[in-house]
Amino acid sequence: MAYEHQNSSSPRTSFWKKAWLVVMVLQARLRFFFILALIGAVALSWNSITARWEKWMRPAATVHTENEYYCPMHPQIVREKPGEKCPICGMPLSERKKGEASTEELPRGVLSRVQLTRYREQLAGVETAEVTYRPLIKEIRTVGFIEFDERQLRRISDRVRGRIDKLYVNVTDQMVEAGQDLALLYSPDLAVPVQNLLDARRPEEKELVRKKLRLLGMDDDQIQEIERNGKPVTHVKIRSPIQGHVIRKYALEGDYVNEGDKLYLVAGLSTVWIEAQFYENELAFLRVGQTIRATTPALPNRVFEGKVSFIHPHLDQSTRTLTVRFDIANPHHELRPGMYATVQAMIPATVLEERARRGDEWMPIPIAGAMQSMLASSIPGPAFGFDFFLHAAARGILQQQQAVLAVPGNAVIDTGSRKVVYRQASPGIYEGVEVQLEARCGDYYPLVSGLRAGERVATNGSFLIDAETRLNPATGATYFGASSGPRDTAAATATQSTRLSKNEADRIRMGLARLSAADRRLAEAQEFCPVQQDSRLGSMGPPVKVMILDQPVFLCCEGCQKEAVSHPSQTLGRTEDLKTKGKSPHINGLGKENQP
Repeated sequence: MAYEHQNSSSPRTSFWKKAWLVVMVLQARLRFFFILALIGAVALSWNSITARWEKWMRPAATVHTENEYYCPMHPQIVREKPGEKCPICGMPLSERKKGEASTEELPRGVLSRVQLTRYREQLAGVETAEVTYRPLIKEIRTVGFIEFDERQLRRISDRVRGRIDKLYVNVTDQMVEAGQDLALLYSPDLAVPVQNLLDARRPEEKELVRKKLRLLGMDDDQIQEIERNGKPVTHVKIRSPIQGHVIRKYALEGDYVNEGDKLYLVAGLSTVWIEAQFYENELAFLRVGQTIRATTPALPNRVFEGKVSFIHPHLDQSTRTLTVRFDIANPHHELRPGMYATVQAMIPATVLEERARRGDEWMPIPIAGAMQSMLASSIPGPAFGFDFFLHAAARGILQQQQAVLAVPGNAVIDTGSRKVVYRQASPGIYEGVEVQLEARCGDYYPLVSGLRAGERVATNGSFLIDAETRLNPATGATYFGASSGPRDTAAATATQSTRLSKNEADRIRMGLARLSAADRRLAEAQEFCPVQQDSRLGSMGPPVKVMILDQPVFLCCEGCQKEAVSHPSQTLGRTEDLKTKGKSPHINGLGKENQP
């Protein structure tokens, strides 16, 4: 029975197994088609999916405030978040409304400001030079021609009618001496005046006849010979009035001549002219009486000195040049008309400056004037006392030696409409300043205005600094304190603090140098800020001077001014303590340890 039961259930079981197998096969195939359909749907809607994903993953919008935060000492430092400090000087940032320009963005006269890291300075090869007094010479070189001095030309003519019996000088270009016989002239018109001279008895009559003979061409030697011999003559010797050479001979032996006929043209060579061509932009540097030097190819080792005697009143329109004439002494007749000459005019820069300002010759500035100018300007120098007056006397001597305030030529950037120099305000910070300059003298420009003695300007790398001021804000992130965002603040602050530790003495010295001599002496005696007592004066730029109860007090920055004025007695007490107490060696950075 059991065997029969098993046989009867077997077909039913196999049916369900087959049905299950069919279902599983259909399910596998449907899953494959479903995956294919899903992939196709994703591919078709991929752009929409990515857009929704970016929308979901986008960070929340930043809430923009109406205020921003900046450093009063370094207005280029601007931040969005409160609570930060200036990465340059470390003082808290001040608050202002966006778009509100700070009144201290750039000092007066400063066109731009840029700050470079130490790495950027070394990469650009930036070098600085001091603006100081130098004896400058403006050199002008040109070519000229040696000409006859027209004042040394003499035309020798006949004064009495007659015949030329003898020509002692019968060759053109022959050299003659003063008083040398040139020609012998026969004239019957001389017989009567000569006889009157012999017959005259009174001195008055004799003198009257002598004058008549002089007018007829006789000199005193011939008249005395007639009086000595007592015989009448009918010949007169024509003699040269000057030393020179015969340029032109007009007559021949045997010619009959009348009164006024030309016989010789003689040129003296004791002085000659050099006529040189100067361009019109060089005429302002020339004046009558100015000394020049000349050399010639024939005598390359000889230097001839002369003076400007005449400046032509009009230009040559074809060459745009003006002819200038120079007088040159030529006692040995070494300079010959027709030679080329190289003319060199050396004009002291002080002459240019004074002539442009007053229109007359340069006059030395006295020592008292030098002292007054040094007091008026913030030029580093010794305090009052013997050293001060010695320094002032040296300044006066420099002025008398024709020294002027000069700027290196490679520090000047000429934009066409203005000339800009980048002044080093403090280590790493450069300010573009417009300057007025005279004509270039060698490697330097005489300074008219824009800078003061003792300030330093960028020389090598000045064009790269100028390019940095024109960069966009993204590139400006290479500066300390750039306004490209707060992400670089920590790194910039760390690097800046390291750099300040190396250059602290230079920073303080440059900050104090921008004060006057009297204020600098007081600031050096105080040395520290009474509000922030660990802040040295000059470390944040020029100290701020305030008057508290009629007493001068120097602060490290303007941020301390409000607190100092609100507590006057406390501020004055701290200031007196700073002046009287001794300073420890590690604090006195400008003392013996860090003195250069």
